[in-house]
Amino acid sequence: MPKTKTKFDRIAFVASEMPEAIAACERLGALYGDSDPAEADAIVALGGDGHMLQTLHRFMNDGVPIYGMNRGSVGFLMNDYSEENLRERLADADVSRIHPLSMIAYDKAGKAHKALAINEVSLFRERHQAAKLRILVDDTARMEELVCDGVMVATPAGSTAYNLSAHGPILPINAPLLALTPISPFRPRRWRGALLPNKVRIAIEVLEADKRPVSAVADHFETRGVTRVEVEKARNVELFMMFDPDHSLDERVLAEQFRY
Repeated sequence: MPKTKTKFDRIAFVASEMPEAIAACERLGALYGDSDPAEADAIVALGGDGHMLQTLHRFMNDGVPIYGMNRGSVGFLMNDYSEENLRERLADADVSRIHPLSMIAYDKAGKAHKALAINEVSLFRERHQAAKLRILVDDTARMEELVCDGVMVATPAGSTAYNLSAHGPILPINAPLLALTPISPFRPRRWRGALLPNKVRIAIEVLEADKRPVSAVADHFETRGVTRVEVEKARNVELFMMFDPDHSLDERVLAEQFRY
């Protein structure tokens, strides 16, 4: 979706359950009108980063740009809150194109569970024993056995979220890369993950699945007792996130790399 100087006459507001977000939604709706999201020129999400992810998932296939304003506890994906000149801010906003990840998780019965992830696809051990995983990239085994608490595949948009907490790399938002990051690796202990082209297909096989059960999570969609998980870029799905020019997502990702 190219940047255009549309008037944004039709704005839809969606709020999290936080009282501050609900109150802001009511005030903004009274000031600018509150359109049906299906007919809106833009959707304004009021809350924190969690609500922004929920909004992106909710309107995943609608092609409507989403502009977040922070009325929550964490606001990395959100713009500063202001009730003034909203239509002008929307018209001047930079638009970031985001492709989510496609996950197919196979359970012990062989059933395939499909989901999309904007931030990351993660695998976690379910019990006290560490998980044992085999990692394949485009059908070639790159690591025969990773003993760990888990592993994740993160997008550039998600690289500053859980991936960063697990000591994974921060990726520029337009980088054609994915971060493959282990969670508390035990063997090989010093392996810190890999940067992969976003055109590859990653498969993670669970070894000793009965003894060492593993869950797979695509953002907030969880499948338990998986035996194999396949992850790749969802090329046919494109999301549009809007940011104020002086605080674009590119700038936030860059600035995050110099925080200490």
